[in-house]
Amino acid sequence: MKKIYNWSLVAALAGFLFGFDTVVISGADQALQKLWNSSDLFHGTVVIAMALWGTVVGALFGGIPTDRLGRKKTLFWIGVLYTVSALGSASANDPYTFAFFRFLGGLGVGASTVAAPAYISEIAPAKDRGRFVGLYQFNIVFGILVAFFSNYACSGLGENAWRWMVGIEALPALIYTLLALRIPQSPRWLYLQGDTENAQNILAEVYSPAEVDALVQEIDTERNNAPTQERITDPKYRYILALAFFIAFFNQFSGINAFLYYAPRIFEAGGLGESTALLSSVGIGFINLVFTLLGINLIDRVGRKILMYLGSLGYIISLSLIATSFTLDWGGFSLPVFLFMFIAAHAIGQGAVIWVFISEIFPNHLRSSGQSFGTSVHWVLAAVIPSMVPVLFSTIGAGAVFGIFAFMMVLQLAFVYFYMPETKGVSLEQLSQNLQN
Repeated sequence: MKKIYNWSLVAALAGFLFGFDTVVISGADQALQKLWNSSDLFHGTVVIAMALWGTVVGALFGGIPTDRLGRKKTLFWIGVLYTVSALGSASANDPYTFAFFRFLGGLGVGASTVAAPAYISEIAPAKDRGRFVGLYQFNIVFGILVAFFSNYACSGLGENAWRWMVGIEALPALIYTLLALRIPQSPRWLYLQGDTENAQNILAEVYSPAEVDALVQEIDTERNNAPTQERITDPKYRYILALAFFIAFFNQFSGINAFLYYAPRIFEAGGLGESTALLSSVGIGFINLVFTLLGINLIDRVGRKILMYLGSLGYIISLSLIATSFTLDWGGFSLPVFLFMFIAAHAIGQGAVIWVFISEIFPNHLRSSGQSFGTSVHWVLAAVIPSMVPVLFSTIGAGAVFGIFAFMMVLQLAFVYFYMPETKGVSLEQLSQNLQN
């Protein structure tokens, strides 16, 4: 079990870089807009959102290297992308070069949401799968916390503080890249390639002979029953595709990425000063980490649906309060409190569940393409919604924007109640059969 944990942890470090890369731009956001004198539309859609469009491309096509090269090699090249992106972004002297290197980092983020959860779900035992895949989400929020703190620490370094903010990511990216070379390939992926001997050798390192035999029998049964020309778009997978679509759709219509990208801007819009806004962002990262740990510890005990119920109710309450705070101009420190509630709701609900759920609902031979679909929906919306935030804030106002997010979470609650199945404690092969039926 210790080896599985260590392998999972290395793969999950891709999530640390995902979280760091996603949020680090929030500290440089307004400095870059001022430096290059960008309009709200250009700044939102090019300077900020280009990384997200890279993430969309990475998610769309991340299943290809994940299937052909394997999960391990894909994770290694993701680390390379993060490293090059950090160094290139820090040295950029114009918005187009900056956007290009941020795009490369986005490719790494998108591909990591396919490869890392797939790898972990395929090596973890069924009873602990939620907790182990949850390591990926934990590392995302840990990366977010470190990025917020790093931004605050770098904010006093003068007019080039933004270069330090985005460039410092190169150090953890390089460390992760080297660690990725030390983990084995996914045994389930090796089975799909016909490399039975190496797959069994890896399984034998972490399971008893009886457990290996039982697992191999399940994998062989699914592999032998799966048509060779089958596609994820076949009619019998429509329900599974719908599950992946809606959990990704509602994840982004909570407003989580829009908030993470513009946290200091949102705090300042609520009446806080620049320094206080950056410090409050560190608080957001801390709350995110604490409640993610709680969600990860609960996910295999109470199940995915209970956490989604808790998160949905928390979303509805907190987003309604945030919308009211902006509409009635309450000001003061009530806004940070409501935003902390929002982050707590996200961390214990969608944050803890989404990557686990998407990684476990697809059959082995279609897991990469299925995850590409789910993560692509997530990242297309994650690119569109944050890119529109500066414009929407200046037109319809922050109160209306957060009110829309609150309404969407009412719809998410209905999705969880009427449509979402419970997946805890079931083997990947049995779960695939259950969902197809």
